[in-house]
Amino acid sequence: MGDTDDGKKKISEAAIRRLPRYYRFLTELQGRNIERISSKELSRGMEITASQVRQDLNHFGGFGQQGYGYNVDYLQNEIGKILGLNQTYTMIIIGAGNLGRAICNHQNFNRRGFHIAALFDINREMTGKQINATPVYSMDYLEEYLQENRADIAALCIPSAHAQEVAVRLCACKIKGLWNFSSVELDVPKTVQVENVRLTESLMTLSFAIKEAGGDLDER
Repeated sequence: MGDTDDGKKKISEAAIRRLPRYYRFLTELQGRNIERISSKELSRGMEITASQVRQDLNHFGGFGQQGYGYNVDYLQNEIGKILGLNQTYTMIIIGAGNLGRAICNHQNFNRRGFHIAALFDINREMTGKQINATPVYSMDYLEEYLQENRADIAALCIPSAHAQEVAVRLCACKIKGLWNFSSVELDVPKTVQVENVRLTESLMTLSFAIKEAGGDLDER
């Protein structure tokens, strides 16, 4: 972990990736009416060491008291703020196929502050339909829609061959973030944030883990 140009400590990618896991685990603790938790107990739930928990949280201010641990409500709320969950994001989905429809039908996004406002597709038979009360528009209407409506995030649920072209169109319309389910590395301005979701790579990682654990598919 080094310093950035402005002198601030750079936080590791691994620590940032753990933040949603902290948030989810703390939310589960709230559901069980647990008010405080020690770093050791938190480490068991996160399946990392207690020192790693303290190191992760110290990047953002610590939040705990020696001999007391962490207040669950306070820590969950503060991590939510770090993740930007104290504000609402408007999201559009590009591609109303199986993946796009599954995302639109997911119930947790609205509860987490991600409002899905519209879907777009090249299939004219989809135009004018609704998925989970969300309208589907033609891709021809994309720029006009974004001139008239706010959208912070676009989920790209389209074939890889079209992802870069669509990303360029979205960036020209001042989209802030791309949730990229295609297999291509998008070339976008540095002002646009990209989160790549590689479903096949994730599945191959699972395959590796099964193999390393000694799993033999022929042993039934």
